[in-house]
Amino acid sequence: MAGQYPDKIKTLPLYDGRFDAYKLAAEGSDVLFASYPAGTRIPAHAHDTDNYGVITRGALILTMQGSTTTYGVGDWYHVPAGAEHAAEFAEDTDEIEFWFRPSV
Repeated sequence: MAGQYPDKIKTLPLYDGRFDAYKLAAEGSDVLFASYPAGTRIPAHAHDTDNYGVITRGALILTMQGSTTTYGVGDWYHVPAGAEHAAEFAEDTDEIEFWFRPSV
């Protein structure tokens, strides 16, 4: 798997989804160390998790609620649960994503 992460992070289990990531599970949330090759496009979708992320390499082009914003290295973003959004990566990009499941 691509991505510039410390060797210890690379020992985590792989995430089984539509992008490459190492997954650190925690009660009520998941932490993903995700990598996207240049040219990756993720079509509009929504999910039941409240997501926060920080870009560690490259850039995320996020479209949500009719607005497109580019997030670069060090930038944090938030996608609320249920919000339809799409993502694009014009360059190789790594990020750390925090997916919080709703409280029961």
